[in-house]
Amino acid sequence: MSLREKRRRGMVIRPETWQGRMKAQYERARLQVGPMAESARDLAASRIIEARTWAAPRLDQAAHSVEDQLAPRVSSMLSEAARKVDPKPRRSRRLPIMILVGGLALGAAGFMIYRKNTAAREWTDSVAGSVAGTVKETAADASQWAGEKAGRAGDKIAEKSDAAGHNANRQAEDIANRLS
Repeated sequence: MSLREKRRRGMVIRPETWQGRMKAQYERARLQVGPMAESARDLAASRIIEARTWAAPRLDQAAHSVEDQLAPRVSSMLSEAARKVDPKPRRSRRLPIMILVGGLALGAAGFMIYRKNTAAREWTDSVAGSVAGTVKETAADASQWAGEKAGRAGDKIAEKSDAAGHNANRQAEDIANRLS
């Protein structure tokens, strides 16, 4: 029989051992604190509902504020950081192409001067005065041919650089459209 059952019957027994006294004190404290704990639980449950009712619209408003104001700023900041961190920055191809064309032109001019000087000297030494006029014409023809060849190479390079530029513009527009 438990101490509770004994109390219901009207008998109150004083325990003799220390453990029995502790059980009796526990039982008295449980009977006193039990109703207070129930009312505290009910009060806490109602306060939690009130707190949730108060917090729900504020959280919703904060979510919309973050979505409308903060998210675009964070997105642009992250995009800028990605551009800075990118190991292959987009460089203009115009300068290397200009240097290449200039180098080709200088090389062609140098070659023509070299050829003109060496060829003119060799041919004029070996051929008589009438043939010297033909040498000049041949050198002029070679110079004209080299100039035309350099011009065609420059045109091809310009076409390819324009095509690369158009391709880069198209890709940039695609990326911009995806980001918008």
